[in-house]
Amino acid sequence: MSNVNYTEDNIRSLDWKEHIRIRPGMYIGKLGDGSSPDDGIYILLKEILDNSIDEYVMGFGKKIEIHHEEGEIHVRDYGRGIPLGKVIDCVSKINTGGKYDSKAFKKSVGLNGVGTKAVNALSDYFLVQAYRDGKTKKAEFNQGTIENDHKISSSAEDNGTLTVFKPDNTIFKNYKFRNDYVENMLWNYAYLNAGLKLVFNKKILVSKNGLLDLLNNKTNEETNRYPIIHLKGNDIEIALTHGNQYGEQYYSFVNGQNTTQGGTHLNAFREAIVKTVRDFYGKNYDPKDIRASIIAAISVRVEEPVFESQTKTKLGSNDIGPDGPSVRAFVADFLGRELDNYLHKNPEVAKEIQKRIMQSERERKEIAGVKKLANQRAKKANLHNKKLRDCRVHYSDSSRKSTDQDKKSTTIFITEGDSASGSITKARDVKTQAVFSLRGKPLNCFGLTKKIVYQNEEFNLLQHALNIEDGLDDLRYNQVVIATDADVDGMHIRLLLLTFFLQFFPDLVRNGHLFILETPLFRVRNKQKTIYCYSEEEKQNAINELRGKPEITRFKGLGEISPSEFKDFINENIKLEPVIMNNDTDIQVLLDYYMGKNTPKRQTFIIDNLKVEKDLELSDNKKNVEQLVEA
Repeated sequence: MSNVNYTEDNIRSLDWKEHIRIRPGMYIGKLGDGSSPDDGIYILLKEILDNSIDEYVMGFGKKIEIHHEEGEIHVRDYGRGIPLGKVIDCVSKINTGGKYDSKAFKKSVGLNGVGTKAVNALSDYFLVQAYRDGKTKKAEFNQGTIENDHKISSSAEDNGTLTVFKPDNTIFKNYKFRNDYVENMLWNYAYLNAGLKLVFNKKILVSKNGLLDLLNNKTNEETNRYPIIHLKGNDIEIALTHGNQYGEQYYSFVNGQNTTQGGTHLNAFREAIVKTVRDFYGKNYDPKDIRASIIAAISVRVEEPVFESQTKTKLGSNDIGPDGPSVRAFVADFLGRELDNYLHKNPEVAKEIQKRIMQSERERKEIAGVKKLANQRAKKANLHNKKLRDCRVHYSDSSRKSTDQDKKSTTIFITEGDSASGSITKARDVKTQAVFSLRGKPLNCFGLTKKIVYQNEEFNLLQHALNIEDGLDDLRYNQVVIATDADVDGMHIRLLLLTFFLQFFPDLVRNGHLFILETPLFRVRNKQKTIYCYSEEEKQNAINELRGKPEITRFKGLGEISPSEFKDFINENIKLEPVIMNNDTDIQVLLDYYMGKNTPKRQTFIIDNLKVEKDLELSDNKKNVEQLVEA
């Protein structure tokens, strides 16, 4: 054993900003580049917004303005404004804030006084300016260190606080705020704070009916089995309906925080809906049939909530408050009473719910036999040797169970063909990246029932690899990446896989797990430098930069990219395009457009969106596109 000195010199005490910068994951979860809704840059924005929302909840300020431009975020609220003498302390002194007085902020989101400081420490530029009673105080920071401490001066501005920050690109490499994700976050704040006006890049977001508006925007009235049920009580609000989609769809919130990973309140709701329905109908229906195709939103307010991480995405509290009931009892009592009353008063809705349950029961029994055979086939196919090159996080080692943090770092690439999967397999990070190899083009499953997932070997093995047969609770990979060639066939395979996920596993898409891998179309290089280009424009810029006569290579397939080059594209510099479902996305309409009956509109879309070299003969391209569309 080597001798290692262990003396006083080995002991370090970090100041607050050093600790945050060295261990950012402890404060904001994963870093990321903004391609996923739970990436760190959105947590930074959330930490600032939470303070503004708390002001509104306390009755101060009915408007919050948010502006995003070139990676910089401005947030201006019209609350009371930070007390001018404490402006610097509140954003740079750990465990300093106004929420330790539980009387003032009994049901606040942030209680530990860390959030804003983390934003400050992890930003290249951070400005805070408080407006209060005709005076203002401003301070500017760089990576948590104060650079400009402005004196208190007079101001004609309304009370409130302005915060400006630009994430540090040495920590958030190649980051990009996606306005779709920001807008979705802001809509959630609007739904949970009826009457609050949020202005994002001049677009006004406001809700009058809370979670009822949320479900109205997330569902289609034509495909809902019955009108949305909207129930409100003290510290609890619930909206629910059933649709025709596969899976369960939930939106859960605690004290205005979107708990994307659920927690005790969502578990309580899922249990309570089963008990309430069973009691109402007097039948012992299977929980899966009761919850099949459910779409629901639940919001609760809890005193001094305990979350399972600093990012507050999963509630760990067991009690509503020091003197209150358990979260489980609170939700069960409210739903058991209010939903039961609603169903008695609305017999038509009760009848539709029962029809949906019985339909699910029939479908489940019909699939049961096929499912058993499919599971046996999957075992015989030796999935982990033939189709899946797994990552070490999931190696079957009974002595070590992978943690939630392990799973958050995992990615699976779905690719087609031995050459492409072979290159990615050799280039990947074996600890966290897995590869699933398709054989040929997947089946177009548009309009088919879930029975086909078990009957089709490729689909069956894919769902087993992801472990999503019974929902997302046991999803094995945080990022599911479609990695296909940038040509006609590759786009077709991409559309077929998107159809599969949207039709049978829409929750995977809704929860931000599905991505498209962007791989370079061209390599432009000379003896001194190599540039990889993702478009014709980038290629031309590279040619101009390198001058002379650089060597230009067109990558027509993933298999043509060597493993050594692939390392640049699927590790640190990976480019992932998230598959985002907007508020107004209707899956049935979407699939019908892309995969349903052939339309000239769809042909035009495919032609316009193919990344094809300018010198590729139009006639050949048109012929390939026509074959794709007909397929």
